[in-house]
Amino acid sequence: MNINSICVQGGYTPGNGQPRQIPIVQSTTFKYDTSEDMGKLFDLEASGYFYTRLQNPTNDFVAAKICQMEGGTAAMLTSSGQAATFYALFNICGAGDHIVSSSSIYGGSYNLISVTMKRMGIDVTFVDPDASEEELNAAFLPNTKVMFGETIANPALTVLDIEKFARCAHSHGVPLVIDNTFATPVNCRPFAWGADIVTHSTTKYMDGHGAAVGGCIVDSGRFDWMAHADKYPGLCTPDESYHGVTYAEKFGQGGAFITKCTAQLMRDLGSIQSPQNAFILNLGLESLHVRMQRHCENGQAVAEFLAAHPKVTYVNYCGLPGDKYYDLAQKYLPNGSCGVVSFGLKGGREAASAFMKNLKMAAIETHVADARTCCLNPASSTHRQMTDEQLAQAGVPAELVRMSCGLEDKEDLIADIAQALEKC
Repeated sequence: MNINSICVQGGYTPGNGQPRQIPIVQSTTFKYDTSEDMGKLFDLEASGYFYTRLQNPTNDFVAAKICQMEGGTAAMLTSSGQAATFYALFNICGAGDHIVSSSSIYGGSYNLISVTMKRMGIDVTFVDPDASEEELNAAFLPNTKVMFGETIANPALTVLDIEKFARCAHSHGVPLVIDNTFATPVNCRPFAWGADIVTHSTTKYMDGHGAAVGGCIVDSGRFDWMAHADKYPGLCTPDESYHGVTYAEKFGQGGAFITKCTAQLMRDLGSIQSPQNAFILNLGLESLHVRMQRHCENGQAVAEFLAAHPKVTYVNYCGLPGDKYYDLAQKYLPNGSCGVVSFGLKGGREAASAFMKNLKMAAIETHVADARTCCLNPASSTHRQMTDEQLAQAGVPAELVRMSCGLEDKEDLIADIAQALEKC
């Protein structure tokens, strides 16, 4: 099916007399007739459900839809996008390992990798996403296990050269993990460009209504773990905590990564998405292909207005001809990028604060990719743990305003922006 049809009908096909909408299986546990039946599940010899902390039918239906949308082989839902990023990296990294990551990523991901995972003994080298292949290759170490980046960085709006990053990752025998939250599979499918694993904060465009926090991990099934068995013992040697199963042997390239992530990390850390949230997420997915067109239309109109305004010093939006990432966007995002526009005002931080205070339609929120327009000054909120130097390195200078254009009429959005600019 085309991506538009997958949004509506993917992941779940009801049988005769079954519910047309995905059912909410609101149960923590599942009954079996014999201990032997349940034992097969614990031995990973049979498919099924025994405890919702690991898996739930509602979640699996929705994960299957996202998997189909991305063109992957297996997927799992998590309680948040942050959990999805952590699980995707920690599933193949441990104490003594190393990550190469784009420096232009979401502030929460930056802190997760540079602070929290570092406390776990995992080191990181951040690289400029615009670096040459030679510079990227120089960041890899013998203990590097994964490369990470974002299709469209939040909030810097950097467009990643996915093919370049994939070439570098694969030349060092490691997978490329891409956070595809802002583009969604409607506008970009990273697997087509060489990425190996994709993550999402489903809280954003996929849900689209600020109703349910969640995350997702999708595996392309193309990275050959056994070809690099010495690098990935967690996947390629027996897991004694799970009856000695060797995931890469038993479940192959298409299922090893997600099976290990579920059976091991979800078992031990428990960041499961609730079935209720998964149901709400699916309602958002059913209109994602329609909503993304409107978000992109509004984002383009707002970006063009801001670029021509005398009080605006710069606008970051890859749909603008002349934007630093315009050419990459034409390659990877020909149908549009997202509804998020970032810009700086003459007068710096103070002007940004005054502008946001005078908006009437757009709300100041720690959120993005919503049906309703919202805005933020990252330096004073989501990225406040970063120094001015780190902010500049991540592409989010202190004066930057991030505006997420919703589904309202673009003329109304522009009128609201215009009146707020007049007052700052």
